[in-house]
Formats: sequence, C-alpha cells, structure tokens
Amino acid sequence: MQPRTPTRFIDPALLAGISHLDLVAKTVVDGFVAGLHRSPDFGFSQEFAEYRSYSPGDDLRHVDWNVFARTERMYLKRYRGETNSQLTLMLDTSASMAYTSHATTKLDYGRYLAVSLAYLANQQRDAAGVIVFDDEVRSYVQPSTRQGQFMRVAHAIEQAKPGTHTNFAKPFIHFQQFLRRRGIVVVISDFYADPATIIRTVEPLGYRGNDLVLFHVLDPQEIRPKFKGPSLLVDMETEDAIEVSPEYTKEEYSAKIDAHIAALRSKAAAANIDYQLLPTDRPLDGAIREYFGIRKGRL
Repeated sequence: MQPRTPTRFIDPALLAGISHLDLVAKTVVDGFVAGLHRSPDFGFSQEFAEYRSYSPGDDLRHVDWNVFARTERMYLKRYRGETNSQLTLMLDTSASMAYTSHATTKLDYGRYLAVSLAYLANQQRDAAGVIVFDDEVRSYVQPSTRQGQFMRVAHAIEQAKPGTHTNFAKPFIHFQQFLRRRGIVVVISDFYADPATIIRTVEPLGYRGNDLVLFHVLDPQEIRPKFKGPSLLVDMETEDAIEVSPEYTKEEYSAKIDAHIAALRSKAAAANIDYQLLPTDRPLDGAIREYFGIRKGRL
C-alpha cells in the first residue's frame, strides 16, 4: 500500500527502506517544503534579478525558453546572490559514525541529511559539492551547477563507508586549497573531539566569509543510554573498552555528554557558527525546517 503523503517516509527508520539516496532526498525535501508556505531560500537569496545573454558552456537549465520561443534568442535568468550560492557538505565517516541502537546508523542519518541538502540546493540552482572524510579525505566532489552535479554528489555520499579515526584538520586544509568562492559549509559529524579543538579547526573558514553550520548527529542511546545491568562499552575507533553500571550512565555519563554538547553549542555561537543537535530518531524534514527557522532569524 502506498503512503498518502511523503511524510510517512521521513522517519529515519522508514527511510532506511528506500534503496536510492536520490529518492530519499526527494522524499525528505518534498515533506520539508510541504510544511512551508513557500519554498525556502537555501543560504543566499535566489530572487530573480535580470536576464543575460547565453554564452557557450552555460547551463541550459537556466535558459528562459519562453523568451527564446518569442525572440529566437537565448537568455539566462540571473538571481541576486547567484555568484555566492555554493554549498559544501563535509560528511564524517569515522568508525564511530557506524553506531546505532535502532534501524538507522549515525552515518546513514548523515548520508540522508547530506543528500537532502544537496537536492535542495540543486532545486534552487545553488552549486553543491561534498567532502567525505575520516582521518583522510576519502572523496571530494567540487561544488558546481553543471548538469548531473546532484547525481555526482549523491553517488559520493552513497559510497561513503565507515572508516577509522576522525581528523578534522585534514579535510579543512584540503577544502581551503580548493576554495574559490565563499558559501555555506555544512559539517555533519558526531563530533567526538574536544569542542575547543573542533571550533578552532573550522573557524578560519568563517574568516573568509563562509557561513558555517555544524550538524551534531548522535544516537539516542549516546544522549541518554538505558542499560538494565552492567555493560561493556567499546570505543569503535580505538577499541578501548570500559565496564559501566546503570548508575554511571544515568548520572556521571549524562552529565559529561550534556557538558560536551553545551560546550560545543556555546563555542560555536561565540564563533558565529550555527549548531544543531540531531538525534538519529528525529524526522529529517522537521530537523531541516527547524534549522532554516534558526537561520532565518539570524540573517
């Protein structure tokens, strides 16, 4: 039986049953847009500004074919902020991102989020690209508005596999080497590193006029673990193990994870970086809608 609306597929556990990420993206974005009075502007204004003459190599998708039918001349629509509309997704694929306590791993949730944002950018004629990383840059698709760009980005995200340790410095050094225009930089990670180190690493991109967004992806069990008896916890990146009691997870661990989240949020705010915590059981359209609400209030 087919669902009446896309919203039934927006729960991450249900999205896991969709085999193609491009379909996931369309499903999430359709549900997101359906919840708004109008389509959002992703990042920068896309208000129509003027026409310009077609030049060889321009994207034919931007040609106004109605004008061509009347004049037999090719003109492209230009939009305010068009030259600044660039989205770079940075997806953490370190080993810890493979963790899950339910149907969706943190990495899958991150992949769903990344491909949905790329799809949304593509729909609004923004350039989109992606960097997939753990302790090395595993894949890089440079932002572009070329035809087929969304599928190139989606393929890189589709191929993302759990790796080893996290090294935030390497992808950001790599990114700055290829950075040609300012834009939006979205980092999707579980951010298991010192908050001060994370912000110190990403902050230089803001100095160059980029808009930074941190999506903090955590499993519900990492935020509020529920163990009925003593449990052995194994670090998925270092393989270090520790035995914990239910009392420890309820009191000491909860205080530590709350402090970590609060520190990352406050240091991001001090550096003018957007931060949003995303539990992996949260519907994606609602998460994206909340982010744009925060962003709209800040801009």
